[in-house]
Amino acid sequence: MSPTGRAALLVAAAGLGALFVPGSVAVLLVVAAVAVAIVDAVLARDRVSLHRDLGTVLSRGVASRVAVEVDGAPSGKVRVRQPVSPEMTLRPDEVDGPLDGALTPRRRGRYELPAPVSRHTGPLGLVRRDRADAHVGAAEVNVYPDLVAARKVVLAVRHGRFRDPGRRPQGPLGLGTEFELIREYSPDDDIRQVNWRATARVGRPMSNQYRVEQDREVLCLIDAGRLMTSPVLDRSRLDVALDAATAVALVADELGDRCGAVAFDREVRRDIRSRRGGGATVVRSLFDLEPRAVDSDFELAFQMVGSKKRALVLVFTDLLEESAAKPLLDAVPVLSRRHAVVVASARDPELERVARSEPSTPFEVYAASVALEVLAERRAVVHRLRNAGADVVEAPPGELGHACVGAYLRLKRRARL
Repeated sequence: MSPTGRAALLVAAAGLGALFVPGSVAVLLVVAAVAVAIVDAVLARDRVSLHRDLGTVLSRGVASRVAVEVDGAPSGKVRVRQPVSPEMTLRPDEVDGPLDGALTPRRRGRYELPAPVSRHTGPLGLVRRDRADAHVGAAEVNVYPDLVAARKVVLAVRHGRFRDPGRRPQGPLGLGTEFELIREYSPDDDIRQVNWRATARVGRPMSNQYRVEQDREVLCLIDAGRLMTSPVLDRSRLDVALDAATAVALVADELGDRCGAVAFDREVRRDIRSRRGGGATVVRSLFDLEPRAVDSDFELAFQMVGSKKRALVLVFTDLLEESAAKPLLDAVPVLSRRHAVVVASARDPELERVARSEPSTPFEVYAASVALEVLAERRAVVHRLRNAGADVVEAPPGELGHACVGAYLRLKRRARL
């Protein structure tokens, strides 16, 4: 409990009264000011109870509602403040009366949200009392990757509205991989579907009917080494990779495929076995993964999946330049012999902006020169990866998940999984 500026002014005014009134009257004025402050302090001791409404699972970059209600009817004014960690933003974080704010986490992981604090000012505004509500206490909050964007992609796939940027909508491209039945030939059938033995046996054209096998396997390999610590726009490259992996994993659940993941740097840090409906497990297991400043061992990670049945292997990493990508370039040819390999990496819009803009100062000339060199080395790495048998997906940070899902659906449609 502490006096306000108004209380200090009141006591000071009573003390200055000694210059104009007899000393006994001045003493009485000071005593009266102190007495009024004491009364205000007693009224400010009214018990204030807070109640907080907060979701315990949030999405990175997505605003969630936080409400703090003031229970009871205390005399005077109550101001409520909700402290947050530096990795989160709350607007507003302090208001008079009940608080209704938007909490936006900027990083994934596990965080503790402290108890809300109330500041109760007496009805005369002379004394205030700050108190954290012990009944509410701190709350553990789990910040996941961008689930909202991932679920939008899932809904687009579910309702047939998913479109690859720059590609025309088109139907299934493959004949399927799993035999279903033999039926009579129709003029629209592909010649490859004709069953010649059945045709000879019954005396009329017969076709095999296939369906694309649903129980395919999707494996996400997440590089959590030093290349993924670098920032891109308002997030790290690992944040971008996990946002994209979340979209792929949830779409795999929607399509009935098995999904698993391996997170690695110089050692395997997470190994989530693939299973049907495993997308949600992948998201829960990787949401608090943080990069480490060590070189990643791609050969070790590829050994984890190399001997498994044919799968779509999505490798999320940064294609910085040829020397940094050499371990990946050396390991991809072995993996691509057995699996469909897609290497996914986020473009840096700021780097591309510097390379495109016309420099006007010597510093901007040097910056553009470096940017052009980095982009040229990146294109060389992409070219070598494609020659080694891998597809490469590059997209801006906010679009990488959509691009990876597009690559996944194309391979599935062509029966390459």
